[in-house]
Amino acid sequence: MWFRRDLRLGDHPALAEAGRAAERVLALFVLDPRLLEVSGAPRRTFLYRCLRELDERLDGRLLVLHGDPADVVPRVVREYEAGSVHVSADAGPYGRERDALVEKAIDAEFVRTGSPYAITPGRVVKGDGTPFKVFTPFYRAWTEHGWRGPATTSKSTVDWIEPSTKDSIPDDEDLGGMSLPAAGEAAARKAWRKFREVRSEYAEHRDRPDLPGTSRISPYLRWGCVHPRTLLADLGADDEAYRRELAFRDFYADVLWHRPETARENYDRKFDVLPYDSGDKADELFDAWCAGQTGFPVVDAGMRQLLAEGWMHNRVRMIVASFLAKDLHIWWRRGASHFMRHLVDGDLASNQHGWQWTAGSGTDASPYFRVFNPITQGEKFDPNGDYVRKYVPELRGVQGKAVHQPWKLAGGRPKDYPAPIVDHAEERLEALRRYDIVKGR
Repeated sequence: MWFRRDLRLGDHPALAEAGRAAERVLALFVLDPRLLEVSGAPRRTFLYRCLRELDERLDGRLLVLHGDPADVVPRVVREYEAGSVHVSADAGPYGRERDALVEKAIDAEFVRTGSPYAITPGRVVKGDGTPFKVFTPFYRAWTEHGWRGPATTSKSTVDWIEPSTKDSIPDDEDLGGMSLPAAGEAAARKAWRKFREVRSEYAEHRDRPDLPGTSRISPYLRWGCVHPRTLLADLGADDEAYRRELAFRDFYADVLWHRPETARENYDRKFDVLPYDSGDKADELFDAWCAGQTGFPVVDAGMRQLLAEGWMHNRVRMIVASFLAKDLHIWWRRGASHFMRHLVDGDLASNQHGWQWTAGSGTDASPYFRVFNPITQGEKFDPNGDYVRKYVPELRGVQGKAVHQPWKLAGGRPKDYPAPIVDHAEERLEALRRYDIVKGR
């Protein structure tokens, strides 16, 4: 059983299939340097903690090895005389390529069962067999397609083989005081139970970063500490808002399945002509954005939350992305890369296509003329200013929604808080001028 983005024992279709294939099963995880190098310290550390929790659940019988899976997995197959290798299907560009190499290199059956998604990418298509390009019809087809119920699996599903030797799981990296959520399957189940108690408020509160209205389950979905089918099985008719968010996750994975190049390129190639800024001035603005020093409070709060927790509220992700792409005129790929380095829930499909939605170049893209106003967005979704005050200590003395425009305070903005680095009204017009170039194509 080769674990990857499925670090759990419950509701595990691939584990169930492994149990049907043999009574004795070896648990394997390969620390792939190609994936570790691009993950960022928060996601790597969360992974290591998830592996420790899984190893504990297996009584120390998780075989962890470092190296290229195309070398490691065939070697393990030979050493343990495995008749089959069981995995959850990987829908990502690199994962598909890696699995094809491993399957070719082993003298054993390579069995893909299930995936990290409610419905495996590529299965929900239009009537003519072509992929969906817009979310709403995808969601209707996704709902009609349906999904299986949770698989009944646990530690006792198979007799786990004691590995003869294994590499150590790396120590946590220095996160500079960043606080990550508890890792592993038990923590995922606990987080879900906590959310179920307040999920009736999700539709109303999910856009409010000042309220605990979201499930915070995304890091666990990222590493498969819980399967989305487990969550879907708990949802009722009144939970459509949350069900749609799980469908969005499937949708973006489906887009990447059909268009793997969109991890790096514009989904809508007309946007290839859109001019972005570069050079020293752009780098200076980008650095201010990364550090949460833009002078726009809700933007700065979001960027500082990212640095403090390895996570950011989804509404704020859209606000800060719009600010980078449409106020600072910096290429969305730079922002997406920054997110992937710092997000504990960094997921290639969701991250890249979420950024493209905001930049206007993706599926279901935000209209090119929609430029989020960071001031009115802050006032609308953080109406009392509590979110800003939590992450921007320089503004904690400012009461109410006045915190969103500190330059209007009677005494002026606090001296230790920066002035706005751009004029939003001017940059909005500049963004529209640039987007007219695309519109004219």
